[in-house]
Amino acid sequence: MIYIIMGVSGSGKSTFGEFLSEKLGWPFHEGDDFHPPENIEKMSRGEPLTDQDRFPWLLKLHEVIESERSSGSDALVVCSALKRLYRQILLHGSKALCSFVDPDHPILPPTIPDVFFLFMHGDYNLIHHRMVARRGHYMKENLLRSQFEALEPPSDDENVLLLDIRMSITAMAAEVEKHLISLNTAGVHQTDCDKQQ
Repeated sequence: MIYIIMGVSGSGKSTFGEFLSEKLGWPFHEGDDFHPPENIEKMSRGEPLTDQDRFPWLLKLHEVIESERSSGSDALVVCSALKRLYRQILLHGSKALCSFVDPDHPILPPTIPDVFFLFMHGDYNLIHHRMVARRGHYMKENLLRSQFEALEPPSDDENVLLLDIRMSITAMAAEVEKHLISLNTAGVHQTDCDKQQ
């Protein structure tokens, strides 16, 4: 099982991912660590990233996800995943880009059975307040508005669990554990053979 922890900057993705990693004993991949230096420099200057800036970063994270899936591992990945296209790239890699630029390309499924999004959502004022108080992070609070403008919340046809960031971190973790139990009961956890078919 792969959980992709998504949401705008300042929603608490990394803090929650680290907490969940310790609680579940799953490996944790911080999406920010996969940004090329030029992306980090751009955000440090207060410039929003373009789609072209993000595509190589998303493709790297797709490789991380596929590596964990192919080894049969459970894992947590943090990525803002603001747009539906970005989430499709995380799931399907370069095929999603082909589908995006070529209308005749086969439409890709919106989900993969063993990959779920944890959408950490909250209102602008709450997240902005948190970002102003945060220190030592390259994402400037003035970029938050551009993130909200870019955000396309996951729709019902995407594998998503909504987490309200007004909840405590332990309460959100409990929601994830309940979700995981329900998936295991439903048999969503696949074997390596299932994944290779």
